[in-house]
Amino acid sequence: MSEPSEKPGQLTFHFEHRAALTGDDFVVAPCNSAAVSWLDNWPDWPGPALVIYGPPGCGKTHLTAVFSARAGAVALDPDAPEEQLIATISSKGSAYTADNIDTRFDEQTLFHIYNSVAASGGHILLTSQKSPKQWGPSLPDLSSRLLSSPACSIGVPDEELIKGVLVKLFSDRQLKIEFSVIEYIVLRMERSLNAARVLVEDIDRLSLSEQRNVTLPFVRDILAEKK
Repeated sequence: MSEPSEKPGQLTFHFEHRAALTGDDFVVAPCNSAAVSWLDNWPDWPGPALVIYGPPGCGKTHLTAVFSARAGAVALDPDAPEEQLIATISSKGSAYTADNIDTRFDEQTLFHIYNSVAASGGHILLTSQKSPKQWGPSLPDLSSRLLSSPACSIGVPDEELIKGVLVKLFSDRQLKIEFSVIEYIVLRMERSLNAARVLVEDIDRLSLSEQRNVTLPFVRDILAEKK
């Protein structure tokens, strides 16, 4: 596999990687290390639920996939009928996940999900954009349960993490990239892990279709078209 070309002392990133169900690695960095530590402590959580929250693009969904790979967790579909969700909890495994609970799940349904997981002795990883305190569910019983659960934030990825993710994504696609190109991209892209994945996919696709190397002028043209 080709590695990105490197300037001495510049292209060294000391990040840990965790495997996910998608086959992608999750890059562990200061902005998400506390959340990763909580997941590492599973199943020794103090209660049935853990809430991980943060802005879009910070890596919550990807981290959920890491937990699912480790715990064999079953993902609960917010569009499924409540009866089906409760039946799933009663019959499948002991670990579950529910993404975007503050925007996608009905509060009454979420309350029953929590109670079912607790009654079964299982655990559930919940993700949201805001902490339970900031979100403030209107259902008092749900609010009290979520506020009593441990909650951990994931911060917006910093420049070093985005650089490390870009290097890995390009390397995974066997694309040889000068570090100056990485630096140029980081200063001009949306600072989110999903944006990094989409951008690398676009660069790879266009470089193949146009038969061009991934140089600074090539990347500059792509970023200019996205404005």
